[in-house]
Amino acid sequence: MPSQLLPTAVVGSYPQPDWLVDREKLSKVVPRVRMKEIWRVPEPYLQQAQDDATIVAIRDMERAGLDIITDGEIRRESYSNRFVTALEGVDVDNPGFITTQTGRVTPVPRVIGKVRRRGPVEVRDMRFLRQNTGLTAKMTLPGPFTLSLQAKDEFYKDPEALAMDLAAAVNAEAHDLVAAGADVIQLDEPWVRNDPHAARRYAVKAINRALDGIRVPTVVHLCFGYAAVVPSEAKPGRYSFLPELVDSTATTISIECAQPRIDLGVLAELAPKIVMLGVLDLSDPAVETPETVAMRIRRAFEYLPPERLIVAPDCGMKYLPREVAFGKLQAMVDGAAIVRRELT
Repeated sequence: MPSQLLPTAVVGSYPQPDWLVDREKLSKVVPRVRMKEIWRVPEPYLQQAQDDATIVAIRDMERAGLDIITDGEIRRESYSNRFVTALEGVDVDNPGFITTQTGRVTPVPRVIGKVRRRGPVEVRDMRFLRQNTGLTAKMTLPGPFTLSLQAKDEFYKDPEALAMDLAAAVNAEAHDLVAAGADVIQLDEPWVRNDPHAARRYAVKAINRALDGIRVPTVVHLCFGYAAVVPSEAKPGRYSFLPELVDSTATTISIECAQPRIDLGVLAELAPKIVMLGVLDLSDPAVETPETVAMRIRRAFEYLPPERLIVAPDCGMKYLPREVAFGKLQAMVDGAAIVRRELT
Protein backbone atom coordinates (compact mmCIF):
# COMPACT_ATOMS: atom_id res chain seq x y z
CA MET A 1 0.00 0.00 0.00
CA PRO A 2 1.18 3.62 -0.49
CA SER A 3 3.03 4.95 2.54
CA GLN A 4 1.45 8.39 2.57
CA LEU A 5 -1.33 9.22 5.03
CA LEU A 6 -4.92 8.71 3.83
CA PRO A 7 -4.19 7.05 0.47
CA THR A 8 -7.05 7.15 -2.03
CA ALA A 9 -8.39 4.20 -4.00
CA VAL A 10 -11.21 2.94 -6.16
CA VAL A 11 -13.18 -0.05 -4.93
CA GLY A 12 -13.02 -1.80 -8.29
CA SER A 13 -15.11 -0.87 -11.31
CA TYR A 14 -15.18 2.31 -13.38
CA PRO A 15 -17.80 3.25 -16.02
CA GLN A 16 -17.55 1.38 -19.30
CA PRO A 17 -17.96 3.68 -22.33
CA ASP A 18 -21.19 3.69 -24.31
CA TRP A 19 -19.34 2.69 -27.47
CA LEU A 20 -18.22 -0.52 -25.73
CA VAL A 21 -21.33 -1.66 -23.83
CA ASP A 22 -25.07 -1.14 -24.18
CA ARG A 23 -25.54 0.64 -20.88
CA GLU A 24 -29.32 0.57 -21.28
CA LYS A 25 -29.27 -3.24 -21.25
CA LEU A 26 -26.85 -3.26 -18.35
CA SER A 27 -28.93 -0.74 -16.41
CA LYS A 28 -30.46 -2.12 -13.19
CA VAL A 29 -28.89 -5.54 -13.80
CA VAL A 30 -25.93 -7.23 -12.15
CA PRO A 31 -25.38 -10.28 -14.37
CA ARG A 32 -24.63 -13.56 -12.58
CA VAL A 33 -24.26 -15.57 -15.81
CA ARG A 34 -22.73 -14.42 -19.09
CA MET A 35 -24.51 -11.46 -20.74
CA LYS A 36 -22.59 -11.18 -23.99
CA GLU A 37 -25.34 -9.17 -25.62
CA ILE A 38 -24.28 -6.04 -23.73
CA TRP A 39 -21.10 -5.70 -25.82
CA ARG A 40 -21.48 -3.37 -28.80
CA VAL A 41 -18.22 -4.44 -30.48
CA PRO A 42 -18.14 -7.65 -32.58
CA GLU A 43 -16.21 -10.53 -31.07
CA PRO A 44 -13.17 -10.34 -33.42
CA TYR A 45 -12.49 -6.77 -32.23
CA LEU A 46 -13.79 -6.98 -28.67
CA GLN A 47 -10.48 -7.59 -26.86
CA GLN A 48 -8.85 -4.68 -28.66
CA ALA A 49 -11.78 -2.43 -27.79
CA GLN A 50 -11.70 -3.54 -24.15
CA ASP A 51 -7.97 -2.82 -24.03
CA ASP A 52 -8.54 0.69 -25.37
CA ALA A 53 -11.34 1.34 -22.87
CA THR A 54 -9.15 0.02 -20.06
CA ILE A 55 -6.43 2.54 -20.93
CA VAL A 56 -9.07 5.29 -20.77
CA ALA A 57 -10.09 4.12 -17.29
CA ILE A 58 -6.47 3.91 -16.10
CA ARG A 59 -5.72 7.42 -17.36
CA ASP A 60 -8.86 8.82 -15.70
CA MET A 61 -7.81 7.36 -12.36
CA GLU A 62 -4.30 8.74 -12.78
CA ARG A 63 -5.61 12.19 -13.78
CA ALA A 64 -7.95 12.21 -10.79
CA GLY A 65 -4.89 11.73 -8.58
CA LEU A 66 -5.66 8.34 -7.05
CA ASP A 67 -2.96 6.40 -5.22
CA ILE A 68 -4.38 2.89 -5.75
CA ILE A 69 -6.03 1.98 -9.04
CA THR A 70 -7.55 -1.00 -10.82
CA ASP A 71 -8.17 -1.80 -14.47
CA GLY A 72 -11.72 -0.51 -13.97
CA GLU A 73 -13.06 -4.06 -14.46
CA ILE A 74 -13.76 -2.90 -18.00
CA ARG A 75 -13.71 -6.44 -19.46
CA ARG A 76 -16.32 -7.72 -17.02
CA GLU A 77 -20.08 -7.83 -17.37
CA SER A 78 -20.24 -7.90 -13.57
CA TYR A 79 -17.81 -8.21 -10.68
CA SER A 80 -18.39 -11.96 -10.37
CA ASN A 81 -19.72 -13.62 -13.52
CA ARG A 82 -16.57 -13.55 -15.65
CA PHE A 83 -14.56 -15.53 -13.11
CA VAL A 84 -17.13 -18.08 -12.01
CA THR A 85 -18.30 -18.96 -15.52
CA ALA A 86 -14.70 -19.80 -16.46
CA LEU A 87 -14.54 -22.59 -13.86
CA GLU A 88 -14.80 -26.32 -14.48
CA GLY A 89 -17.95 -27.78 -12.94
CA VAL A 90 -20.15 -24.84 -13.95
CA ASP A 91 -22.71 -25.27 -16.75
CA VAL A 92 -22.39 -22.02 -18.71
CA ASP A 93 -25.06 -22.83 -21.30
CA ASN A 94 -27.84 -23.94 -18.95
CA PRO A 95 -28.06 -21.64 -15.92
CA GLY A 96 -29.94 -22.35 -12.75
CA PHE A 97 -32.33 -19.96 -11.04
CA ILE A 98 -32.57 -18.59 -7.51
CA THR A 99 -35.08 -16.26 -5.88
CA THR A 100 -33.48 -13.23 -4.28
CA GLN A 101 -34.54 -11.67 -0.99
CA THR A 102 -36.60 -9.16 -2.98
CA GLY A 103 -38.49 -11.97 -4.71
CA ARG A 104 -36.78 -11.61 -8.09
CA VAL A 105 -36.02 -14.84 -9.97
CA THR A 106 -32.44 -14.54 -11.23
CA PRO A 107 -30.43 -16.79 -13.57
CA VAL A 108 -27.23 -17.93 -11.84
CA PRO A 109 -24.33 -20.32 -12.54
CA ARG A 110 -25.43 -23.95 -12.21
CA VAL A 111 -22.90 -26.17 -10.47
CA ILE A 112 -22.98 -29.68 -11.97
CA GLY A 113 -19.57 -31.03 -10.96
CA LYS A 114 -16.54 -30.42 -8.79
CA VAL A 115 -15.46 -26.81 -9.15
CA ARG A 116 -11.88 -26.33 -10.35
CA ARG A 117 -9.95 -23.50 -11.98
CA ARG A 118 -9.12 -24.48 -15.55
CA GLY A 119 -6.50 -21.77 -15.97
CA PRO A 120 -5.93 -18.02 -15.65
CA VAL A 121 -8.98 -15.77 -15.97
CA GLU A 122 -7.76 -12.26 -15.11
CA VAL A 123 -4.00 -12.65 -15.43
CA ARG A 124 -3.81 -11.00 -18.84
CA ASP A 125 -5.88 -8.13 -17.40
CA MET A 126 -3.35 -7.70 -14.60
CA ARG A 127 -0.38 -7.77 -16.94
CA PHE A 128 -2.06 -5.14 -19.10
CA LEU A 129 -2.70 -2.94 -16.06
CA ARG A 130 0.89 -3.33 -14.89
CA GLN A 131 2.22 -2.41 -18.33
CA ASN A 132 0.15 0.77 -18.41
CA THR A 133 0.67 2.33 -14.98
CA GLY A 134 3.35 2.83 -12.39
CA LEU A 135 0.83 3.38 -9.61
CA THR A 136 -0.09 0.85 -6.92
CA ALA A 137 -2.24 -1.66 -8.80
CA LYS A 138 -5.06 -3.64 -7.24
CA MET A 139 -6.89 -6.55 -8.81
CA THR A 140 -10.31 -7.64 -7.54
CA LEU A 141 -11.79 -11.13 -7.40
CA PRO A 142 -15.24 -12.32 -6.33
CA GLY A 143 -15.16 -13.80 -2.85
CA PRO A 144 -15.90 -17.53 -2.40
CA PHE A 145 -18.77 -17.09 0.07
CA THR A 146 -20.59 -14.69 -2.24
CA LEU A 147 -19.97 -16.97 -5.23
CA SER A 148 -21.43 -19.92 -3.33
CA LEU A 149 -24.68 -18.05 -2.66
CA GLN A 150 -24.89 -16.81 -6.25
CA ALA A 151 -24.98 -20.35 -7.64
CA LYS A 152 -27.50 -23.15 -8.02
CA ASP A 153 -25.75 -26.13 -6.45
CA GLU A 154 -26.77 -29.41 -8.06
CA PHE A 155 -23.60 -31.31 -7.15
CA TYR A 156 -22.23 -30.64 -3.66
CA LYS A 157 -25.48 -30.37 -1.71
CA ASP A 158 -23.27 -28.73 0.91
CA PRO A 159 -22.79 -24.95 0.70
CA GLU A 160 -19.63 -24.97 2.78
CA ALA A 161 -17.98 -27.62 0.58
CA LEU A 162 -18.86 -25.57 -2.51
CA ALA A 163 -17.49 -22.39 -0.92
CA MET A 164 -14.22 -24.08 -0.02
CA ASP A 165 -13.64 -25.39 -3.54
CA LEU A 166 -14.47 -21.94 -4.90
CA ALA A 167 -11.95 -20.54 -2.41
CA ALA A 168 -9.27 -22.85 -3.76
CA ALA A 169 -9.98 -21.63 -7.29
CA VAL A 170 -9.87 -17.99 -6.19
CA ASN A 171 -6.61 -18.63 -4.33
CA ALA A 172 -4.92 -20.11 -7.39
CA GLU A 173 -5.99 -17.09 -9.44
CA ALA A 174 -4.81 -14.67 -6.73
CA HIS A 175 -1.33 -16.21 -6.68
CA ASP A 176 -1.05 -15.84 -10.44
CA LEU A 177 -2.25 -12.23 -10.23
CA VAL A 178 0.49 -11.42 -7.72
CA ALA A 179 3.04 -13.04 -10.01
CA ALA A 180 1.68 -10.87 -12.84
CA GLY A 181 2.32 -7.69 -10.85
CA ALA A 182 -0.63 -7.10 -8.53
CA ASP A 183 0.32 -4.95 -5.53
CA VAL A 184 -3.01 -5.57 -3.77
CA ILE A 185 -5.58 -8.39 -3.99
CA GLN A 186 -9.21 -7.68 -3.10
CA LEU A 187 -12.07 -10.12 -2.54
CA ASP A 188 -15.61 -8.82 -3.04
CA GLU A 189 -17.90 -10.41 -0.44
CA PRO A 190 -21.12 -8.34 -0.37
CA TRP A 191 -23.36 -11.37 0.15
CA VAL A 192 -22.15 -12.08 3.67
CA ARG A 193 -24.95 -9.70 4.67
CA ASN A 194 -27.55 -11.87 2.86
CA ASP A 195 -27.00 -14.90 5.06
CA PRO A 196 -25.11 -13.83 8.19
CA HIS A 197 -25.85 -17.14 9.93
CA ALA A 198 -24.10 -19.14 7.22
CA ALA A 199 -21.41 -16.46 7.05
CA ARG A 200 -20.63 -16.99 10.73
CA ARG A 201 -20.20 -20.70 10.09
CA TYR A 202 -17.78 -20.63 7.19
CA ALA A 203 -17.31 -17.25 5.45
CA VAL A 204 -14.08 -16.39 7.28
CA LYS A 205 -12.80 -19.93 6.75
CA ALA A 206 -13.45 -19.62 2.99
CA ILE A 207 -11.94 -16.13 2.81
CA ASN A 208 -8.80 -17.30 4.60
CA ARG A 209 -8.49 -20.23 2.18
CA ALA A 210 -8.84 -17.84 -0.76
CA LEU A 211 -6.07 -15.62 0.66
CA ASP A 212 -3.80 -18.43 1.79
CA GLY A 213 -0.15 -17.68 1.05
CA ILE A 214 -0.82 -14.25 -0.50
CA ARG A 215 2.02 -11.99 0.66
CA VAL A 216 0.83 -8.64 -0.74
CA PRO A 217 -1.78 -6.50 1.09
CA THR A 218 -5.28 -7.97 0.88
CA VAL A 219 -8.75 -6.43 1.09
CA VAL A 220 -12.23 -7.81 1.73
CA HIS A 221 -14.96 -5.51 0.38
CA LEU A 222 -18.51 -5.42 1.79
CA CYS A 223 -21.39 -3.27 0.64
CA PHE A 224 -25.18 -3.26 0.43
CA GLY A 225 -25.31 -3.38 -3.37
CA TYR A 226 -24.80 -0.98 -6.25
CA ALA A 227 -26.60 2.34 -5.70
CA ALA A 228 -28.18 2.01 -9.16
CA VAL A 229 -29.77 -1.28 -8.11
CA VAL A 230 -30.41 -0.85 -4.37
CA PRO A 231 -31.95 2.53 -3.42
CA SER A 232 -30.97 4.36 -0.24
CA GLU A 233 -34.22 3.51 1.56
CA ALA A 234 -33.53 -0.21 1.03
CA LYS A 235 -30.09 -0.06 2.62
CA PRO A 236 -29.87 -0.83 6.34
CA GLY A 237 -27.99 1.40 8.72
CA ARG A 238 -25.77 -1.39 9.98
CA TYR A 239 -23.90 -4.48 8.78
CA SER A 240 -25.25 -7.86 9.91
CA PHE A 241 -21.78 -9.40 9.42
CA LEU A 242 -18.70 -7.25 9.86
CA PRO A 243 -16.78 -7.50 13.17
CA GLU A 244 -16.37 -11.21 12.47
CA LEU A 245 -13.93 -10.27 9.69
CA VAL A 246 -11.35 -9.33 12.31
CA ASP A 247 -10.61 -13.07 12.37
CA SER A 248 -9.81 -13.09 8.64
CA THR A 249 -6.26 -12.87 7.35
CA ALA A 250 -7.14 -9.85 5.17
CA THR A 251 -5.15 -6.77 6.07
CA THR A 252 -7.93 -4.34 5.08
CA ILE A 253 -11.73 -4.30 5.34
CA SER A 254 -13.58 -2.14 2.80
CA ILE A 255 -17.07 -0.87 3.75
CA GLU A 256 -19.80 1.32 2.29
CA CYS A 257 -20.59 4.23 4.59
CA ALA A 258 -21.68 7.37 2.70
CA GLN A 259 -24.99 6.33 1.12
CA PRO A 260 -26.39 4.23 4.00
CA ARG A 261 -24.91 6.61 6.59
CA ILE A 262 -24.01 3.79 8.93
CA ASP A 263 -23.00 4.39 12.52
CA LEU A 264 -19.22 4.69 12.31
CA GLY A 265 -18.88 3.26 15.80
CA VAL A 266 -18.54 -0.09 14.05
CA LEU A 267 -15.06 0.99 12.98
CA ALA A 268 -13.81 0.52 16.53
CA GLU A 269 -14.76 -3.18 16.28
CA LEU A 270 -12.45 -3.70 13.31
CA ALA A 271 -9.17 -3.08 15.15
CA PRO A 272 -6.42 -3.81 14.24
CA LYS A 273 -7.47 -3.93 10.57
CA ILE A 274 -6.97 -1.10 8.11
CA VAL A 275 -10.33 0.23 6.93
CA MET A 276 -11.09 1.31 3.38
CA LEU A 277 -13.87 3.79 4.08
CA GLY A 278 -16.59 4.64 1.56
CA VAL A 279 -16.92 8.43 1.46
CA LEU A 280 -18.65 8.91 -1.93
CA ASP A 281 -22.44 8.47 -2.15
CA LEU A 282 -22.92 6.82 -5.53
CA SER A 283 -26.71 7.21 -5.38
CA ASP A 284 -26.36 10.99 -5.68
CA PRO A 285 -25.59 12.22 -9.22
CA ALA A 286 -24.24 15.46 -7.79
CA VAL A 287 -20.48 15.55 -7.34
CA GLU A 288 -19.51 16.02 -3.70
CA THR A 289 -17.43 19.03 -2.76
CA PRO A 290 -13.97 18.32 -1.37
CA GLU A 291 -15.19 19.82 1.92
CA THR A 292 -18.02 17.24 2.12
CA VAL A 293 -15.54 14.43 1.54
CA ALA A 294 -13.20 15.90 4.17
CA MET A 295 -16.05 16.01 6.68
CA ARG A 296 -16.85 12.33 6.07
CA ILE A 297 -13.20 11.40 6.55
CA ARG A 298 -12.88 13.36 9.81
CA ARG A 299 -15.89 11.56 11.31
CA ALA A 300 -13.95 8.31 11.21
CA PHE A 301 -11.14 9.67 13.40
CA GLU A 302 -13.30 9.31 16.50
CA TYR A 303 -12.98 5.55 16.11
CA LEU A 304 -9.69 4.88 14.30
CA PRO A 305 -6.45 6.75 13.67
CA PRO A 306 -5.75 8.17 10.21
CA GLU A 307 -2.90 5.67 9.79
CA ARG A 308 -5.53 2.90 9.55
CA LEU A 309 -7.67 4.59 6.92
CA ILE A 310 -7.85 4.34 3.12
CA VAL A 311 -10.27 6.71 1.37
CA ALA A 312 -12.53 5.24 -1.32
CA PRO A 313 -15.99 5.37 -2.93
CA ASP A 314 -18.78 3.33 -1.36
CA CYS A 315 -18.71 0.70 -4.08
CA GLY A 316 -17.83 0.11 -7.71
CA MET A 317 -18.62 3.01 -10.06
CA LYS A 318 -19.63 1.16 -13.25
CA TYR A 319 -23.25 2.34 -13.26
CA LEU A 320 -22.38 6.05 -13.06
CA PRO A 321 -21.94 8.40 -16.02
CA ARG A 322 -18.22 8.69 -16.62
CA GLU A 323 -18.10 12.46 -16.03
CA VAL A 324 -19.82 12.00 -12.66
CA ALA A 325 -17.47 9.20 -11.64
CA PHE A 326 -14.42 11.24 -12.60
CA GLY A 327 -15.70 14.33 -10.79
CA LYS A 328 -16.40 12.35 -7.63
CA LEU A 329 -12.92 10.82 -7.68
CA GLN A 330 -11.33 14.26 -8.06
CA ALA A 331 -13.39 15.56 -5.14
CA MET A 332 -12.36 12.55 -3.07
CA VAL A 333 -8.67 13.13 -3.79
CA ASP A 334 -9.00 16.83 -2.99
CA GLY A 335 -10.96 16.12 0.21
CA ALA A 336 -8.31 13.68 1.40
CA ALA A 337 -5.66 16.31 0.68
CA ILE A 338 -7.53 18.83 2.86
CA VAL A 339 -7.53 16.45 5.82
CA ARG A 340 -3.95 15.38 5.18
CA ARG A 341 -2.82 19.01 5.43
CA GLU A 342 -4.70 19.40 8.69
CA LEU A 343 -2.84 16.43 10.14
CA THR A 344 0.67 17.54 9.18
